[in-house]
This record gives sequence, structure tokens and C-alpha cells, in this order.
Amino acid sequence: MTDRAGDLWAGYFDEGIHGDALSAPGLRRWSITGEPLWSYSPVPDAGWIDDCYALNVAGRTAWVCPYNRFPLIEVNEARVVRVRQNPVRGANGLAVLGERAVFFSGYGDDRNRLVDCRLTETSVAPVAESRLVRPDGGRLGRRRIVSRGSRIHVQVKPFTEWFVFDLA
Repeated sequence: MTDRAGDLWAGYFDEGIHGDALSAPGLRRWSITGEPLWSYSPVPDAGWIDDCYALNVAGRTAWVCPYNRFPLIEVNEARVVRVRQNPVRGANGLAVLGERAVFFSGYGDDRNRLVDCRLTETSVAPVAESRLVRPDGGRLGRRRIVSRGSRIHVQVKPFTEWFVFDLA
């Protein structure tokens, strides 16, 4: 996912993180020409990234919610800015706008869950929960998820339907 300057942010999943030096940090930023610019190193309250479950890039900031403790990590182009403790587990989508964040997905029956949260300096505080459904009220089923700024894009199998949740 590219930021406003054209740098590429890449989040990696467990097979790469635990088997390849290139993806081992779990999150990296690359230049437009493919030069490595930054890679994640464990910080207090966040630990290692075992799997980049949710990644969002807005402006020059990347937001990541990694397995297995699921903290919300905010990163600018040069360093981890903030780590917020997060009670929401298993989210694959993340929309961020100001002091709000919405997490999408989860495990089991929570696959279509939306959790609206308030961001404090140190934590994520859930304030409401709902479900994302098709316009006819049906479940979404198998899908692809991409997050960008205040939006979560959901493409539903057979991947001919595209839904957008916008926090703005």
C-alpha cells in the first residue's frame, strides 16, 4: 500500500515472517525505486509482529494491528509513534479518522463484525459494535479486505461485488 509520497508499506503474514529475512520484521517501508527505507523492530507494549492482520495507510502514516496481541501500532515514515492496547481481536480491516477507529472482521461468528472505537493516547476503547451485511441483509461470505484512511473496502466472492464502509 503506498503513502502520499509514493513509498510502499508492506505487511507480511506468518509464513514469510518466520521463514524469510526480507519479511521477518512483519512491516516494512520501501522507496518508489525498491530501496528499503524502514523496518519494524519490536517496541514496548507491542512485541514482535507474527502476522500483519490489518494494515492501513493514510497520508504518511501507517496503522497496523498485528497478531498475536493485536495492539494498534501507529507508524510515521521514520518511527513507531504510538502503541495503543487494543481489546479487539482478529480484525482484518481497519479504518482510522482522527480519534476514531473502526475494526472489521474477527474469528468465527465475528467475521462480519464492525467495532467502532475511540482512540486515547494509550488504548483503543470500543464504544459500539455492529455487523456489516449485504444491501439485502445477507452475510458477506468469503471476501478480500483493503483499508485506506477512513475506508474499508470489501470485495465479496465471486469478487464481482465491492462494498465500502466509510468512517467519514
